[in-house]
Amino acid sequence: MVTSFVLSIVFNFIVCKLNLTTGVIPSLNVAAGLLGFALVKSWTTLLDNFGLLKQPFTRQENTVIQTCIVASSGIAFSTQADGGHTPDNVKNLSLGWIIGFLFVVSFVGLFSIVPLRKLMILKYKLTYPSGTATAYLINSFHTPKGAKLAKKQVSMLFKSFGGSFLFAFFQWFFASGDGCGFNSFPTFGLQAFKHKFFFDFSSTYVGVGMICPYMVNISLLLGAIISWGCMWPIIATKKGIWYSADLSQSSLHGIQGYRVFIAIAMMLGDGLFHVIFMLVNTARSLTQHYSNKSSTEDQNQSSIDEMDNYDDQRRTEYFLKDQIPNWVACTGYVVLALIATIAVPFIFHQLKWYHILVAFVFAPILAFCNAYGCGLTDWSLASNYGKIAIIIFSSWVGLENGGVIAGLASCGVMMSTVSTASDLMQDFKTGYLTLSSPRSMFFSQVLGTTMGCIITPLVFWFFYKAYPIGDPKGTFPAPYGLLYRGIALLGVEGVSSLPKNCLTLAIAFFVASFLINLIKQVLQNYETKYRIHRFIPSPMCMAIPFYLGGYFAIDMCVGSLILFLWELKNKRMATDFAPAMASGLICGESLWSVPAAILSLANVNAPICMKFISAATNSKVDSFLNGD
Repeated sequence: MVTSFVLSIVFNFIVCKLNLTTGVIPSLNVAAGLLGFALVKSWTTLLDNFGLLKQPFTRQENTVIQTCIVASSGIAFSTQADGGHTPDNVKNLSLGWIIGFLFVVSFVGLFSIVPLRKLMILKYKLTYPSGTATAYLINSFHTPKGAKLAKKQVSMLFKSFGGSFLFAFFQWFFASGDGCGFNSFPTFGLQAFKHKFFFDFSSTYVGVGMICPYMVNISLLLGAIISWGCMWPIIATKKGIWYSADLSQSSLHGIQGYRVFIAIAMMLGDGLFHVIFMLVNTARSLTQHYSNKSSTEDQNQSSIDEMDNYDDQRRTEYFLKDQIPNWVACTGYVVLALIATIAVPFIFHQLKWYHILVAFVFAPILAFCNAYGCGLTDWSLASNYGKIAIIIFSSWVGLENGGVIAGLASCGVMMSTVSTASDLMQDFKTGYLTLSSPRSMFFSQVLGTTMGCIITPLVFWFFYKAYPIGDPKGTFPAPYGLLYRGIALLGVEGVSSLPKNCLTLAIAFFVASFLINLIKQVLQNYETKYRIHRFIPSPMCMAIPFYLGGYFAIDMCVGSLILFLWELKNKRMATDFAPAMASGLICGESLWSVPAAILSLANVNAPICMKFISAATNSKVDSFLNGD
């Protein structure tokens, strides 16, 4: 638990920074498992050298650490945007209500899915790819050969961590003001820089690019080219025709509205497809399980006893040994849901008790669908269910009664419940494969969530006080805060608030997003020779740079290029060490933000401003300085 607490602080800084910059967060399970192994293994080796070691470090403890870290760092959100600023639609941030809200809503989802653990893991034998991969990784650490490889991986992680941290420290000296430093380097020229196409020397997103699949990074770059390279320059020529020329750059009634609402339309189209696909897939899978009932009923009833091999028998034995009674889970859900139903309206007066009650009535159904679908495909659709909740509850409450805040708060309730349920089931799968007690997995999630409810708001508050969070031109634009508030505004104001032709474009991109996913899925099911579906971009990924620009997509593509060249040279080495190197790059620069924020709070500025200007501007500056 001590190790989990220390690493939870580290990972909360990393996840919070990623959330506030782009919202693109890769799986950090490998880094959590590897760092947990490194810290405890170092401690036990030290104890062994002094003859004080009582028992060895086991894979079960490693699994508990990894589970606790991921549960803790999985809690983060931010909201800030222009529009709908009536008194009931704005809530000032304070640590008190943020921590209180998280404690009230974050534990409900843990109890919603516990009664179905045997059904999901033993009867349906769902794969849960991330949970399975994490289990095999942890198991490999605790073998003689795997321990040697893990030692080398840890060495690689700390080397890349040190390099990334020092490079971020070096960059700080040249960034004394806005538009200064390496992160404003016009790599492809000043005109491209104006349209947010440049490499900003971010080790974090180079590392993220090494972890994310190639097609994700290409989709991000393609989205940036379509939006900032083509669409926004064209729409900018309609200033004064399609939208008022007097509006600020951040107004959702100006060009910012096109950026935000077209991105939202693509996300909703992508989300709607995956929700429908997952529901159909879940229903079809369940139907197949029960359609064979007549011929295999006895086998299904005794599937726990009939294992394929000795390993499965042992895993099932451990999985069934420490059980959490179903009555405890059901009672826990009802009690926590009632507490939240009473408490949330005191935090957000825009929501009434019956709004929360309705959310918790439907939450277990959505939690089951999400957990089942996640077991089949590794996709968690919690954010999509959250977007649907925003639209439903914001329109239900209405603008005059604070529908924007109501929609966002209900999104927090729904996402927390649905997301924690699928995360817990992933952890049950990891525990099943590492022979860890389900009870220890559950309590590790509870303890991790408790840590996160305190650590995450404190880390967010640290950033909030040190930097202008939510500034579109700043270091931490908090893009999903703007996008989610935009969805809430759509719910309360309707489409009449959109700028001219924005609705037409949004509908076109919504339909295109849905159709791209449909075509990709059809090709994946029926075209197996050339596997063309691998080269179809993801609309969800394409939508992110519509608002942010292409700079981080370029960083991530550089990460993909490094990984690609490494795999060409030595695929085995790349497979073994690329995740460790990427994790180090992410951790190093992300943790530099801590001393950087402390320096900012202390009003200590960098000594140099490295800024790039055109030759013509430079001549004018020289003339001014020389008194000409």
